[in-house]
Amino acid sequence: MKYIKLFFIILISGFHHPLFSQWEGDTRLTNNSSLSMPAYNNAKSVGSDGNTIHTVWSDGRDGNQELYYKRSTNAGISWGADVRLTNSSGSSYYPAINVSGNTVLVTWTDNRDGNYEIYFKRSDDGGNLWSADTRLTNNSSVSDYPSIDASGSIVVIAWQDNRDGNYEIYLKRSGDGGNSWGADVRLSSNSSFSEYPSVTISGNNVNAAWEDNRDGNREIYSKYSTDGGTGWSSENRLTNNSSPSTSVSVTSEGDFVDMTWSDQRDGNWEIYYKYSVDGGINFGTDQRLTNASGNSWYPSIATDDAFIHICWQDARDGNNEIYYKLSTDGGASWSGDTRLTNDGGASNTPSINISGSALHIVWSDNRDGNTEMYYKRNPSGNPIGITPVSTLIPSGYSLSQNYPNPFNPATNIKFSIPAAGQVNLIVYDISGKEIAVLFSGRLNTGEYRADFNASGLPSGVYFYRLNSGKYSSTKKMILVK
Repeated sequence: MKYIKLFFIILISGFHHPLFSQWEGDTRLTNNSSLSMPAYNNAKSVGSDGNTIHTVWSDGRDGNQELYYKRSTNAGISWGADVRLTNSSGSSYYPAINVSGNTVLVTWTDNRDGNYEIYFKRSDDGGNLWSADTRLTNNSSVSDYPSIDASGSIVVIAWQDNRDGNYEIYLKRSGDGGNSWGADVRLSSNSSFSEYPSVTISGNNVNAAWEDNRDGNREIYSKYSTDGGTGWSSENRLTNNSSPSTSVSVTSEGDFVDMTWSDQRDGNWEIYYKYSVDGGINFGTDQRLTNASGNSWYPSIATDDAFIHICWQDARDGNNEIYYKLSTDGGASWSGDTRLTNDGGASNTPSINISGSALHIVWSDNRDGNTEMYYKRNPSGNPIGITPVSTLIPSGYSLSQNYPNPFNPATNIKFSIPAAGQVNLIVYDISGKEIAVLFSGRLNTGEYRADFNASGLPSGVYFYRLNSGKYSSTKKMILVK
């Protein structure tokens, strides 16, 4: 199903407004003579809760690759010291992170056992103290490139594993926040290679996506679970063209699943996007997001209701730089490409995260002669149009009377939607002329509040209308100055 989506009127001109251009300068996070590298397979390298930002990477300063971690407690303005998370005779690679409140979860690949296995550790106090390393896999083959996500007490980790003679996608779940783990679950099954997974969970909806060459070239495949990762659907082929589709990154909120990847169908590598509105059962059409003479690789995606943020590495400038683009209407339309780095070095494998109105990106960069970790933020890059009041499932659609009413100059409007979907909340004057779009995009089930400031309007009678699905309701409000 394809929703018809409208732009925020206030945001149409915003793509050229400082609201969307407040990317601050680059911050160098590491400084040593060895390689410092984030995840390679589009797993998340940065996470946040409020003003606390966390990042992990692999670092060779100790003679072999170990995991390091650091955090900022003031929304990325300054950063604490590097914290070494692993200490073994083997090497630790490809770390991925998930953050929820004070709980920080990290997974990675480690060869301390003689072959590569998946490991896990956690902090329950925001990164001050850490648990011991937990080995999650135990077989004589290679297990690597993990991706992690969590929802409540459910934690899911997906990785690629060649215990079956070729690489297949495996998944493991914990129902108690990572204290104990279930058995390994094999998600893919074919004689070719299934590699580089990305996993996401929202509530009990889990989606895993990966690249797969069973069709003669690499295509994007996925599976979904509706019970927190216990039972799984059949495999779903999401791309279908004669060129490779790789480096998939997937995220979800409620029933909405958003996916981006790199695709060579256009002669060079470009960034593509598609989405699902039913938990990953069905996906819409492929959307090409980039059109440049250079290759665009390794996209990373983050969403907040109708706001979708994607960053990637791009070679259109002669060397790899970090680029970014935004959709404010659930993927129906997109801003132009924004170049975020310009340093003459290679900027690679970015990862993006949302925290309130702020955006945070980390990546690896060799401008300093060796590869270091860098960070950049936009403190107002995720404009918040409405505020969730409750995520409980309402009994039905509703549109409340604005409060206060009469008002001068600001008022708020509450509404409820019992089913995820497209929502339009629009203000009209007494003649029926459209005055403002308070919200136009997709929302999950719940109760919301929209704020309306009429400081630029004359006194009079105004109307506001809510449309969602087959529901439509209009109410009157009075502005008195």
